[in-house]
Amino acid sequence: MLRSLPKLMRPGMELKRWILLGLVGMVLASLGVAYVFVHFYRVQPLPEVAGVLTLQFIERPVRGAMFIIVGVAAIAVALLKLGQSILRPFQRSEESVVDTIYNYRSRQRGPRTVVIGGGTGLSVALRGLKERTSNLTAIVTVADDGGSSGRLRRELGVLPPGDFRNCLVALADVPPLLENLFQYRFNHGSALEGHSFGNLFIVAMSEVTGNFESAIRESSRVLAVRGQVLPSTISHVTLFAELEDDVTVQGESNISASSHRIRRVFLQPERPPAYPDALRAIADADLIVVGPGSLYTSILPNLLADGMCEALMASRALRVYVCNVATQPGETDGYGIADHMEALCRHLPNQRNPFHLILANNLTGLPMPASGRVLPVGPNGHAGAISGAAIVLANVVDENNPVRHDSNKLAEMLLRLYAERGLAVGQSVRTGAPV
Repeated sequence: MLRSLPKLMRPGMELKRWILLGLVGMVLASLGVAYVFVHFYRVQPLPEVAGVLTLQFIERPVRGAMFIIVGVAAIAVALLKLGQSILRPFQRSEESVVDTIYNYRSRQRGPRTVVIGGGTGLSVALRGLKERTSNLTAIVTVADDGGSSGRLRRELGVLPPGDFRNCLVALADVPPLLENLFQYRFNHGSALEGHSFGNLFIVAMSEVTGNFESAIRESSRVLAVRGQVLPSTISHVTLFAELEDDVTVQGESNISASSHRIRRVFLQPERPPAYPDALRAIADADLIVVGPGSLYTSILPNLLADGMCEALMASRALRVYVCNVATQPGETDGYGIADHMEALCRHLPNQRNPFHLILANNLTGLPMPASGRVLPVGPNGHAGAISGAAIVLANVVDENNPVRHDSNKLAEMLLRLYAERGLAVGQSVRTGAPV
């Protein structure tokens, strides 16, 4: 047992051990120097000025106290400056060292949060949450087949990297220049035009590391990502939509272009196995957030993976559906909160609602796009609860862009809901009592 103890020590314990050893060494060295000075002071004749410099005119206990105070002050200043030097690469210009340490510790203690979705909505949620918790997992759809991602998927047989790139950049703790580099899109050259640098980087990394999952992990290290980004499935899937006129549309990029309402969406192959690490993240989570994002093309493809809904229902986490603040042309024209939930439940096993709360925006009166096809999403007659989930209305919209959520408002509200109801949900799952 004693022989195995060093292997079981955590890195923090080992670091403290060497710091303590260094302090003991400093004390012993200081005592040795003091003994040498005392010896010379007693055996060697010294000029009178030496008595003044060594404060012989002050009583010995007072002198000792003075030296202790000066020494402690010097150590404190040295440690402060050392901390500033170590933290400077990680410190924002407007933050003090104390703020940097406090924010880091606060994020480390934040709830284990899983956010499921894709597209712009997912990255918006992640940007706000990463400032409040480092225990973040983004679960991303792999059904994208348009733009640069679609071309790389068809030509190289890789999973579509676009949504992964957006999540990595949203969670990155790097200078803005590196973020801009990953989001840079080439606008000339027949082969490169339309591709973003980040997509090409991820694809190249998958070639270097051997697979797409390793490429995402290594890219996360390059970008100093707070948290992790995972696919909902690693199967190569195609999204289909069955419309109300009985026409079936193939491909995520074509679904929203239809003029008919969507009856249902499905994947081919059907029920692809969910990524095991994604299921583990859901099982370990304290807070699970689904949305915001395109209902049929960003959110539902994740939930259609085999095992995802079952993992959601079995989780002890507080489960929140974030409803979009505005309708999306071609997907959710005329939808209210109840319509979003009805569509979700219609696609899930046994049509059961897995959410405890529905978070929706309540700030109205903001100017919407002039086309008239985009409208605010409202309660549409349901004020209390939908399928067992309580509706929470709050100001979570970006007032400068009223079709999007505000990252900070959304994150603050989600963590407030977790603080208020997360513990109660965990206890109810263990005891079987209602929330």
